Amino acid sequence: MSVEFDFDGTVALVTGASGALGSAIARTFRDAGATVAAADVVAPDDEDSALDPTGDIEFYEGDFTDEDDVARVVAEVVDDHGRLDYLANVAGTWRGGTQIDEADVETFDFLFDVNLKTMFLASKHAIPRLRETEGAIVSVSARSSLEGGEGDGIYRASKAGVRLLTETIAEENLGTVRANAVMPSVIDTPANRAMMPDADHDSWVEPAQIARVVAVLCSDAAEVTSGAAVPVYGEA
Repeated sequence: MSVEFDFDGTVALVTGASGALGSAIARTFRDAGATVAAADVVAPDDEDSALDPTGDIEFYEGDFTDEDDVARVVAEVVDDHGRLDYLANVAGTWRGGTQIDEADVETFDFLFDVNLKTMFLASKHAIPRLRETEGAIVSVSARSSLEGGEGDGIYRASKAGVRLLTETIAEENLGTVRANAVMPSVIDTPANRAMMPDADHDSWVEPAQIARVVAVLCSDAAEVTSGAAVPVYGEA
């Protein structure tokens, strides 16, 4: 089955756009006709970036844990393109391997900053613009946020916060801005393959597959869906 999207005339802001998932979401919006504003602290010409530095996706460098940077980037996107229709909160990372009684506060602060604070700040500054276009927000939570687990509890808690803020944003903006989350498990990326070389990679979900679900949640096909946390973990 083939799926096509038409976002012509719309503007999408994607955070964490230099990563494997963020770049896939940016490309999906672009291929569907949207003007894409890709935001990250990692520039496209960096060797760690998965975003094409020569493509037709406009890049905005900014630290989305810093409110001044977030306000600046959102304002620049609207000034440059006249509107904002979609926000994809993709910025995030994973850390684990330590039980709570052995974890350091620096890890706690880091994960909550990157996974939750970025989502909060981007949403805070984008919502007034999205109300003008009756737009949508999709944020990346995680399957593991649904329950506690040994060794990565701080990560799980930060991603649970993404789900709860998503539900709150949906409730506070009924009829104007839709807000949903997606919940991946292990995403099939080069970094994850290197970290887990003996895992069953065939069961993992590709970034492009998740990106299509994000597009569905922003499209008119999901016009009655808000406040949801959608599983995107396939058989992983």
